[in-house]
Amino acid sequence: MTVTSEEDLEEFRDSVRGALSEASTSAKVRAAMATPRGWDERTWRLLGGQLGLAGLMLPEDAGGAGLGLAELSVAIEECGAHLACAPLFATAVLAVPLLLAVEDAAQLKRYGPPIAGGRLTATVALAEAGARWDVATMATTATPDRDGWRLDGTKHHVVDGAAADLVLVVAGTEDGPGVFAVESGAPGLRPEPLVTLDQTRKMARLHLDGVPAKIVGAPGCDAALAAAADMSRTLLAAEQTGVAQRSLDTVVEYVKTRIQFARPIGSFQAIKQRLADALIQVESARSGVYTAARSTGADLARNSRLAALVAAEAATWMTAQAIQLHGGIGFTWEHDAHLYFKRARVNAILLGTVGEHVAALGAILDHEIS
Repeated sequence: MTVTSEEDLEEFRDSVRGALSEASTSAKVRAAMATPRGWDERTWRLLGGQLGLAGLMLPEDAGGAGLGLAELSVAIEECGAHLACAPLFATAVLAVPLLLAVEDAAQLKRYGPPIAGGRLTATVALAEAGARWDVATMATTATPDRDGWRLDGTKHHVVDGAAADLVLVVAGTEDGPGVFAVESGAPGLRPEPLVTLDQTRKMARLHLDGVPAKIVGAPGCDAALAAAADMSRTLLAAEQTGVAQRSLDTVVEYVKTRIQFARPIGSFQAIKQRLADALIQVESARSGVYTAARSTGADLARNSRLAALVAAEAATWMTAQAIQLHGGIGFTWEHDAHLYFKRARVNAILLGTVGEHVAALGAILDHEIS
């Protein structure tokens, strides 16, 4: 894997930020989120194809750039800051880490090049009733059928589930959980679009009734699922950091120009203190992501949980502050503050709740101490 210098990472950040500043303006985000699939082809071609973000972590022999979490986390943070409406999150943050973790060279060679070229969108179907991202509670089953498998069950909260070209479904087998590739339009697959709090990211419920599928890797892939979740969790924390940073930036600009009692409200001590607290939270989240994105193995398992915990709290708190500090305008449809608030709230439970992260961290630390 290539190691990118910090200077090159900042140049990369600037290039992604520059592209998104034109491709993901407030007007374009609002236009995209009003469409059934929630994104437009031009933005996806830019992010997935021209910038190569979809295949950034894929190996070079699978059409990718052979880079890692450190590089992609920079891009995903900027996508969060701009509320990018594109299948990049589902494809690069959820599906690619799972493809890498299961180590199926044949399937990686099959799906890697079109993903890296921005020609194939993908997602992961794991969560079920109760929005638990936990294979222990999984009820979806996979049954061998001639030269393939048949899937039965229901998957909830599948990001871009109604529009993705490829769905990696996690289902139970006699030998443990497995990952199964299901292509869009497969017989027995019925996507049901969901009405969610965050209108900038579409989700669906997938009903699987004898859906034909190809297995990716081998059954009993608990370790691979855990490794993929660690990578996805780190990248989700990066997006949360971007959401928090942009909310802080907009508040800082606003309090410089909002006048009360003949003074900018940013000069009031109460406002200064709140923004100082916000800066600490945002930088703590960024530090957590930085550490996790440069970790591997057991360190990544621990640090990804910590990053997710800190970033979720920073994003949910900062976006709430942004609404309050903007006053009445922050609550209106015309202002983007509430869009960031909703993205932060949904992200905070997307790959586990704060309570689940705390419990997992406790278990990891107990194991390390013992």
